[in-house]
Amino acid sequence: MSHTPLSPTGALSVITFRNYTTYKRHWKLFVTGFLEPVFYLLSIGIGVGALIDSFTFNGQQIPYAAFVAPGMLAASAFNGALMDSTFNVFFKLKYEKLYDQMLATPLTTADIARGEIVWGQLRGGVYSAAFLLVMLAMGLVHSWWAVLALPATLLIGFAFSAVCMGLTTYMTSFQDFDKITLAQLPMFLFSATFFPVDAFGDGVLRWVVEATPLYRGVVLCRELTTGAVTSASLVSVGYLVVMGLFGLWLVRRRLDRLLLT
Repeated sequence: MSHTPLSPTGALSVITFRNYTTYKRHWKLFVTGFLEPVFYLLSIGIGVGALIDSFTFNGQQIPYAAFVAPGMLAASAFNGALMDSTFNVFFKLKYEKLYDQMLATPLTTADIARGEIVWGQLRGGVYSAAFLLVMLAMGLVHSWWAVLALPATLLIGFAFSAVCMGLTTYMTSFQDFDKITLAQLPMFLFSATFFPVDAFGDGVLRWVVEATPLYRGVVLCRELTTGAVTSASLVSVGYLVVMGLFGLWLVRRRLDRLLLT
C-alpha cells in the first residue's frame, strides 16, 4: 500500500508530538537535568566566587559568578541535547525498533533525523530557558544582548543533538556509552567554563580547547550575557551552524544505511 508523503512540517509535528506524549510521564528526568548546572553554579560560581574579589572578562570587571553562569547556560543546552540524542536514540534504534515502525508510515529517514534532532534541541532549550531565568533572578545578566542568549542555546542544542545522534548510530551496545562519558566530562571541565582559556597559555592545549564545540558555545553565551561581544561570537555561530548541518547530513546517511538496506 502506498502512502501519501507528509510535508516536512507535518512530519516534524508528528514526531515532536509523539516524543512529548511519551516523555511527559517522565518529567522528573527533565528536572534532574536542569538542577545539575544550577548546583554547579551555586557551589562553584557563588561559593568559590565569594573568595574572588573581581574577575576580568574582555576588559570588563564582572563577578566570578557572572563569568561561570553563562558557561553553565551553554552546558545546560549541551546536556539536554546529549541525553536525548544518545541514550534515548540508541534505545529506539537498537531495542525498540521504533524507527523501523516509523518507516512503515509516510515518514522518511529525513523526517526521523529532523524530528529527533529538533526534539533534542528543544529539551536543551527548555533547560537553558529555565537556567536563564535563574540567572536573571540572581542578577547575573548584565546586558540586553542577553535576549539572544536563548537562540544561542538553541543553536548549541542543534549542533550537539545532530552530531551526537549521528555518532550514536555507530554504537553497538550500552558499553559504548562509556566513550560518551569519557568525552563529555573533560569537555565540560576544560571548555573555559570555570576559568578563562588564557590559563592554558598560548600552546597546543589552548588551540585544542578553542576547537571544541562546547567552548564555542560557552564563548557565545558569555559574550551575550555580559555584553562584551566580539568577533569570537560570530566565529562560534559559524562553527555551530556547520557542526549542526554536518550532523544532520550524517544522521540521514546513517539511517538510510541502517534502515533501508
